[in-house]
Amino acid sequence: MKQMRIDRSSWAVLFLALVVVGCSKLEPVAPADDALLDGPVEGLSGEEHAAFLRGDVAFNDDVFHPGNGLGPVFVATRCASCHAGDGRGHPFTALTRFGQSDNTGNHWLDQGGPQLQHQAVPGHQPETLPAGAPSARLLPPPTTGLGFLEVVSDEDLLSWADPEDLDGDGISGVPNWINMEEYTTPLPGSVESAGRYVGRMGRKGSVYDLLQQTANAYAQDIGINSDLEPIDTYTGLQVDPEVSLATINDVVFYLRTLKAPIQRDRDNADVIAGESVFVNVGCAKCHRPEMTTGSSPIAALTNKAIRPFSDLLLHDMGAGLDDGYTEGNALSSEWRTPPLWGLGLSPNSQGGSYFLLHDGRAHSIEEAIDMHGGEAAASRTAFGALSATDRARLIRFLESL
Repeated sequence: MKQMRIDRSSWAVLFLALVVVGCSKLEPVAPADDALLDGPVEGLSGEEHAAFLRGDVAFNDDVFHPGNGLGPVFVATRCASCHAGDGRGHPFTALTRFGQSDNTGNHWLDQGGPQLQHQAVPGHQPETLPAGAPSARLLPPPTTGLGFLEVVSDEDLLSWADPEDLDGDGISGVPNWINMEEYTTPLPGSVESAGRYVGRMGRKGSVYDLLQQTANAYAQDIGINSDLEPIDTYTGLQVDPEVSLATINDVVFYLRTLKAPIQRDRDNADVIAGESVFVNVGCAKCHRPEMTTGSSPIAALTNKAIRPFSDLLLHDMGAGLDDGYTEGNALSSEWRTPPLWGLGLSPNSQGGSYFLLHDGRAHSIEEAIDMHGGEAAASRTAFGALSATDRARLIRFLESL
């Protein structure tokens, strides 16, 4: 019998093939798209995608220091410090806002309000909370899907409001009518009332749009001034811009075009049953499951059906969640309904645990529900009366978001 002879080149090819196959099995598997909060929306043009990437770098990688404008007092050194993975913040990164207890405005602006800068560069002293100032600790919210929420029409928001509770269901959501900054421009379809506009960003809905949110965050969180926010928070004097308008616009575009969180296990029987329980106990009266965006200069955001589970309105949450501090026209007990999309991924950016509600006081979804009061008291009671099976289904549904 003839022996098969394999020359050296054939052995080399065989060895290389085995190495490639073996190494491929050792390569890490990329996370599923629904397991991540970051990433662009579908449908961006090449130019738009380039702007997204520039904003991504500025948001996540640009670190400020005294040499490029940090401080002199500040909260963080970069955007991603408070929004790891574009997710919810941790109590360690909580912001302290102070100075306003009712709708008459902030009366502590001359003492550092509305935000406490608790860190300082060498040679300067960080701010301390003035005695007697009303204040609240606010966890940084997730940043994904904000571009969709920004262009939900005012007409829709106002149609969901029921200030006098005319339908008698105990729910009376209201918008936070706010003064627009000079550098902001009304979005298409915006409704104006007595010189004020509907706010929808932030824990109290006290910010009009993502441009205002971004420019204010640079100034208040990092101590970085721009042409939009030229007043130094430390001296109160106008200073030269420390971040370009182009960079701010790139970050705004990045925030506008971050994808919306993707629900997981949507076809799971318990998840489907849990959503029915969610509706039946009344949670969906404030956490509206579905809405449609209006017109946007970004085609990928225009006329899109989304599932944020919010109505973007203010609701009185009762004495238990009343910190005695507010923003805009909101009562101190009123909070904007937080979108629930991405809820189940919160531990990924919070060190493996849940820190929920505006200040992170709830360490589980169940605790967060049990701390609801005011307009949500009836739903909290209904949740408490559920069977163990239905409670588990409801939590399973919320964890899928």
